[in-house]
Amino acid sequence: MEERAEAPDTSKTLSSQETSEEAARGFSASCLTTAELQQHWRAVKQEFRSIKLLFDIPSARIIDQTLSKYVVYQIVVIRSGSYDCERVAIERRYSDFLHLHQELLLDFSEEMEDIAMPRKKMTGNFSEDNISERRVALRDYLTQLYSLRYVRRSQAFQAFFTHQELKDAYDQLRGGRFSQALEILQKVSVLQEKLSFHDATLVIPTLCAILVCQRDLEDFSSAFETGRRALPTVRRYELRRYHGPLLEALVDLGYSLGLPVAQLQEELTRLRDSPHARVSQITLKELVVQEFV
Repeated sequence: MEERAEAPDTSKTLSSQETSEEAARGFSASCLTTAELQQHWRAVKQEFRSIKLLFDIPSARIIDQTLSKYVVYQIVVIRSGSYDCERVAIERRYSDFLHLHQELLLDFSEEMEDIAMPRKKMTGNFSEDNISERRVALRDYLTQLYSLRYVRRSQAFQAFFTHQELKDAYDQLRGGRFSQALEILQKVSVLQEKLSFHDATLVIPTLCAILVCQRDLEDFSSAFETGRRALPTVRRYELRRYHGPLLEALVDLGYSLGLPVAQLQEELTRLRDSPHARVSQITLKELVVQEFV
């Protein structure tokens, strides 16, 4: 379950020491470039670090409705190697695990020939002993899946942990319920960063949605920091769809906060004037609302 980290997530925030130094001297646009350089060298130094995730299913609960009764299992994804203070939990039914297994078999039947999906019993599914036994079996099942490189990087595996929450979050966002959407999106971003270390771009749509929620809630400072967190990855991997709208949002937020954003404004102007660039004319909010439709 260990491997070489091929594309470290350079979109993460600065270290606590760097953050403190910035707070002491105040933000300037040039600091953004310096931070990116520092992040790059940290990524180079850590290129061969061990990456390992642990899965835990600490509890389960029975949902007893009028026409159905089922068990939901609480899943926690833990980054090993150091104390993980960001332990968010999601809940999934047995049928969600079964759907994941069937999807994975379509593409990875050979790789998964030794991995068995825990079977559902004919009777006693709601007894405390059987639920406890299945919690352990499902935990071990996720661990086995994660040990397979191509499986853990697959869209189906990633979606198992985030699809339900993302759908709910975007429904809330489009309905103007930004506080509810923000709470869900922040949880999803933690999971995405843990699960998709091999591809730093996967968290960018979620970060942009978080920025939109924070801005509409008039938390301009947090929105600006979220944008700063996303921008290095957008630049590095040339995510043109997000580059222009994200820069425009950062410039507007910078003006609202009274921050010097001349360098960001110049970057946006160069992007718009480039004969080879296809700069989106829609706003970041419009772009975000189109996601997950």
